Amino acid sequence: MTSRFAVDAVVLDIEGTTSATGFVVDVLYPYSRSRFAALLSERAGNPAVARAIAQVRELTGDPDADAVQIEKTLNAWLDEDRKATPLKTLQGIIWSEGFARGDLVSHFYDDVVPALRAWHASGLRLYVYSSGSVAAQRAWFTSSPEGDLLPLVSGLYDTENAGPKQEPESYRRIAEATGVEPSRLLFLSDRPGELDAAVAAGWHAVGVRRPGEPYFEQGVGDHAEAGTFDEIGITSPRSTT
Repeated sequence: MTSRFAVDAVVLDIEGTTSATGFVVDVLYPYSRSRFAALLSERAGNPAVARAIAQVRELTGDPDADAVQIEKTLNAWLDEDRKATPLKTLQGIIWSEGFARGDLVSHFYDDVVPALRAWHASGLRLYVYSSGSVAAQRAWFTSSPEGDLLPLVSGLYDTENAGPKQEPESYRRIAEATGVEPSRLLFLSDRPGELDAAVAAGWHAVGVRRPGEPYFEQGVGDHAEAGTFDEIGITSPRSTT
């Protein structure tokens, strides 16, 4: 077990931490890729879609890019696994609708849901901070194989409302938004750069290393390490042991 952490809240990464990156890459990415064209051509007037289109044009430096060019950019970013906010926004819209239709059911590692329920019951507040959009996070937790897990979560953060995941300032924003002192926040992620940023902002951090995940061989640097959520020791607000 890792060192025991005395915290009031746990902030969760998704890919590689609560859930398999392979599921996202092999199931969700192709699902969104096949639907970008229809979304861009049929719903360009939707405020969220229009904002994402404008962001793509800004990021590519092409203010006149049409739907075909924007789709090509989105697919290129998908191939690069680039954490671009407009890509994540449009994926979130597509995935949310897919989850709502029952086309998609999210994935969680077997150790995760029991731990989240136990932590929540003990008085810990749970938050999510993922590069996937808030809409995608909401759909993900609502449509789990074990039912709606969203009631366990107190708040959702992404690169749009918090900022890039490898910048300490993003973690400071989350701490301020949650009202939790940085020293009472614990971040769980598989990515060393994200763990470094959280610690730089005054948080605690645990690197989650799961065999088969992209960052497994890289390790978690100097951070505490856990192979499953069962190995993470937390002294919660209602616990003294």
